[in-house]
Amino acid sequence: MSRDGHIWRPGGCHCGAVRFEAALPARVKAQACNCSICAMTGFISAILPESRFRLIQGADRLTTYTFNTGVAKHTFCRVCGVKSFYRPRSNPDGWSVNLRCLDPAEDLAIEIEPFDGQNWEAHAAGLAHLSKESA
Repeated sequence: MSRDGHIWRPGGCHCGAVRFEAALPARVKAQACNCSICAMTGFISAILPESRFRLIQGADRLTTYTFNTGVAKHTFCRVCGVKSFYRPRSNPDGWSVNLRCLDPAEDLAIEIEPFDGQNWEAHAAGLAHLSKESA
């Protein structure tokens, strides 16, 4: 556990080639975005500051996809195709972790709120604080 009460939680892709850890509080607020890529991949997003994410293995197994503005860096395992995390356009100084890719943890409470990514420009500012250390 970190000094701010966050617990390092492991996760990874389907085949296990990519593994990461994310420091999360016991209760996580996450977003279910309806933008084209999140809706199609079923991504449940928890945005974190840079310091609360670590890639443990598989950097050489990642490939990156960009579209539209090219700011978001969508990373996928090139072996199994799973997107476990990415660098979001709304928070290019942090990471968005797919909570569906965390290892099971009975002590983690997740609150999922909808995010209107189809109208991203109108709503993205509401996410900007999530990659700051005080979030």
